[in-house]
Amino acid sequence: MPRVVCVIPARYGSSRFEGKPLAPIAGKPMIRHVYERVFRCPLVEEAVVATDDERIARVVEGFGGRWVMTREDHRSGTDRIAEAVEGMGLDDRDIVINIQGDQPLFDPEQMEEVTTPLLEDDALLFATLIYPIRREEEITHPNTVKVVFDAHGYAVYFSRATIPYVRGGDRPVYYKHHGIYAYRRSFLAYFASLPTGRLERLESLEQLRALENGIRIRVVESAYDSLEVDTAEDLERAERILTGEEFMA
Repeated sequence: MPRVVCVIPARYGSSRFEGKPLAPIAGKPMIRHVYERVFRCPLVEEAVVATDDERIARVVEGFGGRWVMTREDHRSGTDRIAEAVEGMGLDDRDIVINIQGDQPLFDPEQMEEVTTPLLEDDALLFATLIYPIRREEEITHPNTVKVVFDAHGYAVYFSRATIPYVRGGDRPVYYKHHGIYAYRRSFLAYFASLPTGRLERLESLEQLRALENGIRIRVVESAYDSLEVDTAEDLERAERILTGEEFMA
């Protein structure tokens, strides 16, 4: 059976929210919430924070977590993970879960949801989670990435725009993409070697690089929602949810 490890990409610089992995939520830095939740999943043997900043590294070290320093110029979190796993002694068939450092409220069972397709199919390289949109504002908000998929459960396209476009008729179920991935170790080096895709550049979505190069992405409908913290408003909402003042819709 392949090993399952988790890498948490966490960079300090962000045009929308600089230093957000260190932002406090309910008395802890956000990155600590993510790291501690990872170990609630029994599948995970090892976890490490992949960062580009000493401030994040020191905080992770302070609460007893593991970290690895990576380059500052990575194009995406997946590229950062590709560098981070080089020193982890993984076999090509091993599975790497990507839980982003701005998801302090993910449910640990989501790690099993995203990993199961790779455990069941040795030929599968890449899987990710989706969730039916329930909050009306997320349908049109560009920070909520939408996804459409085929009859076999493979992604057709991801977009910050509202997809599918409805030209009359019944209203569809819209699905959003959770930034939770599982990859085969062998896939990561190949992905990082690919040039930035045209659609990837336009949408600023790394998963489009895979689709543009003919790599199939298995999508799994999660039983759980997960808030990604992109703004100060998202941070305030995460605080309310963690303190029980608001429920995840």
